[in-house]
Amino acid sequence: MTAIRGAAAITGAASGIGRALAIELAGRGCDLALADRDEAGLQALAREIGPARKVSVHRVDVSDAGDIAQFAADAIAAHPSLGIVVNNAGVALLGTFEEIDQAEMEWLFDINFWGVVHGTRAFLPHLKTRPEAHIVNVSSIFGIIAPPGQSAYAAAKFAVRGFSESVRHELAVAGSPVKLSVVHPGGIATAIARNSRTGVGVNDNARRSQMIERFETAARTTPKDAALRIIRGIEKNEPRILIGNDARFMDLLQRFRPGTYWAPLQRKLEKMAKGK
Repeated sequence: MTAIRGAAAITGAASGIGRALAIELAGRGCDLALADRDEAGLQALAREIGPARKVSVHRVDVSDAGDIAQFAADAIAAHPSLGIVVNNAGVALLGTFEEIDQAEMEWLFDINFWGVVHGTRAFLPHLKTRPEAHIVNVSSIFGIIAPPGQSAYAAAKFAVRGFSESVRHELAVAGSPVKLSVVHPGGIATAIARNSRTGVGVNDNARRSQMIERFETAARTTPKDAALRIIRGIEKNEPRILIGNDARFMDLLQRFRPGTYWAPLQRKLEKMAKGK
């Protein structure tokens, strides 16, 4: 068991799962180092949490290894008891492989994959000095299944999964006090789809709107429920944290039909979109 105490660092903390997780951890007595590019959002969150907890805010671009290294140094200086790190920041990109260009794919990878690697590397030396510590790397259900129109996003989230599982095994073999969980949320009711970029080759705004509408129809788990599930996973040292009935269903489906899961899943999603 990992105790929820001391302090936690969270990237992508200004909105969505990161914001909800910050609020829930603060309510359990954690001090917080909150990172995001949205500094105004961080300041608003710090005010909402209030003076009962020590909260430091850090404007950070997770795609920049130097930014993350500085964030880690500043966060540890402000919170010497820091023992939980949540690499949560992420973005979305809509379009098929042929509709997105190389620069767009690299932009997404720099945030969704390299941001996780930078955060893990920057904080790990400190975490290894703690009696117990926990790293949480947020992947996606699209790190387990790979739908059409999500080639860049799925590739990055599969990479987060592979990286995290390998590092977790390395830590276990070394007898490290640091535990690592990889998180696979299903549809979470956040603005990630609405705030997504669209590939340069996508010239149909109606199709973009349809993709966003389908995501939001299927996104039935609240950020608070996602945060509570992550906290339970930390406490129980769960290596894999699936969030939502949809994520559990998709994970099970791909186990039984690893090469052919998409056709039945697409039919189910179409029925959901029609309200059936």
